[in-house]
Amino acid sequence: MKRQKRDMMERAFQKGYMAGVEGRSKELCPKEEGPEHQQWINGWREGRSDHWDGYTGVSGIHRVNEVVIHH
Repeated sequence: MKRQKRDMMERAFQKGYMAGVEGRSKELCPKEEGPEHQQWINGWREGRSDHWDGYTGVSGIHRVNEVVIHH
C-alpha cells in the first residue's frame, strides 16, 4: 500500500512551528508568498509564543505533539 504525502499546508505549519520554537528567524521561511508561506508564518508565530512561554526542550514535548496533531 502506498503511503500518502502529508498535506502541504500542515507540513508548512509544522515546519514553521519548529523554527519558531527553536528561536529561529521568520526570514528563514522557504516560501516567499502564497498560502504555504502564510501557514509557515502562522506556525512560526505559535512556535515563537511557545518559546517565550518556556515550552522548549523536554518541557515542550507535550506541546509540540498537541500542535502537530491539531493542525
